[in-house]
Amino acid sequence: MSADPATEAARRRTFAIISHPDAGKTTLTESLLLAGGAIHLAGAVAARGQARRTKSDWMKIERERGISVSSSVMMFEHDGMVFNLLDTPGHEDFSEDTYRTLTAADSAIMVLDAAKGIEPQTLKLFEVCRLRDIPITTFINKMDREAQDPFALLDEIHSKLAMDTAPMYWPAASGQRFAGMLDLITDEFVPFRRLEAGEQGFANEERQKRGGNDFLLGVTDDVRAELEETAELARDGLPKFDLQAFREGHLTPVYFGSALRRFGVLELLAGLGAYAPPPRMQKAVVKGAQTEVEPGRNEVSGFVFKIQANMDPKHRDRVGFFRISSGRFQRGMTLKTAAGKGFNVHAPLMFMAQEREIADEAFPGDVIGIPSHGGLRVGDSLSQSGEVVFQGIPNFAPEILKRVRVKDPLKQKHLRKALEALGEEGVTQVFKPVQGGDLVVGAVGALQFDVLDERMKAEYGLEVIFETSPYQAARWISADARADLEAFVDKSQSQMAEDVDGSPVYLGKSAWEIGYVQDKNPKVRFSAVKERAA
Repeated sequence: MSADPATEAARRRTFAIISHPDAGKTTLTESLLLAGGAIHLAGAVAARGQARRTKSDWMKIERERGISVSSSVMMFEHDGMVFNLLDTPGHEDFSEDTYRTLTAADSAIMVLDAAKGIEPQTLKLFEVCRLRDIPITTFINKMDREAQDPFALLDEIHSKLAMDTAPMYWPAASGQRFAGMLDLITDEFVPFRRLEAGEQGFANEERQKRGGNDFLLGVTDDVRAELEETAELARDGLPKFDLQAFREGHLTPVYFGSALRRFGVLELLAGLGAYAPPPRMQKAVVKGAQTEVEPGRNEVSGFVFKIQANMDPKHRDRVGFFRISSGRFQRGMTLKTAAGKGFNVHAPLMFMAQEREIADEAFPGDVIGIPSHGGLRVGDSLSQSGEVVFQGIPNFAPEILKRVRVKDPLKQKHLRKALEALGEEGVTQVFKPVQGGDLVVGAVGALQFDVLDERMKAEYGLEVIFETSPYQAARWISADARADLEAFVDKSQSQMAEDVDGSPVYLGKSAWEIGYVQDKNPKVRFSAVKERAA
């Protein structure tokens, strides 16, 4: 293996998977891991001492409800490439965690259910990708079930997402009639075979070349006629794949298949390897000057986009997910924050499906876990010199605010400590009112409170009660002149609070009140987004 950062970065693809719940994201994730040899059993992963369960859904609430609420990282190799798959929450109540994860991705796969097309959550997640200029590859899943007309699906993508669609393959019917797909570039047919019960691996049938005796062999006459006609229309009427348009976010290559039947997955993976961008340059401030950090730069640098505590129930651990932006990381290195705090990374973790291994080295595009008992925060930049500061990862103003108290009054101190730890992870936002009182916690969606409750019980042994808060909105406040900010804080003491960073927050009784107070105080800025300087 070459130890040159630029060479190693060039063979890496760091991507996220986004979808509406139930579109098949978890199944696709598993099929990709199977293709890369990271797991060896399809349908489930054998967890040590547990019933088999899906590799990335590790939290109890995720297993019970069949949803992903926390982002996972999985690394695997395939065909000479290294893939870093960032699994994101599919539920809209966890869109903030998804946004943070997308700051670490260079591209995304958008999974659509062939029968349903673009659903509301897909649209929301797509907008997040667009904000970050992330190229998107589309995988239309569940073709082995009855599906919408492929032209209608592509037209919906084009109209709702304002992107050109370039099909790389074209499906031969759907549902019980689904026979496979035609490669629109090589003009070869990829036949579909349903896997036998319990059959592992991929049903790799020989590609059938046009003109050969086996071309469309076994395909019924009606499906053959339909395929020939619609594929011709697709070739003539839809945009051709253009690498530059794809990487600039104007066009999405489209693949069809069935993640459950493990069909179309290898073709999708080959497309990612061939067309998705390698690690990109990252905007940063170095020694006070704006610049872009290239992956081939010798100094190791990167940023923490997620903190996860207690991934291993046997050990109260705390891991910072660190996306490497430049340099060749080696185990035992000391990395510094912009504030000068040093971390000796002597046990860096590499995530291989649900297994964790110690990483001896890592390169741009890779995500390693840095164990820490505190001190690392979401948005922190780390580098060998401590002089590289990447653009911060934003926090969004919560949409639901609740007061929280602990059933056992003797555990008040434990409650504060637990909430601060979970606040640093980004599980919730915690606001400490200036004038005493119960802590106020904020979330983007109601399900986050269920997760908070579950983790409080499981990890901290605390029974908590969430109560209606007198506040309905929170805004971070700032001003150009310190005196203006201090004057506002002084006169608004009863509605002032601090977040986990100690930044001032105004708690409004309603969105209307925030607008009114803002009009009355034009020198003070009220912000629904806070970008933490990393």
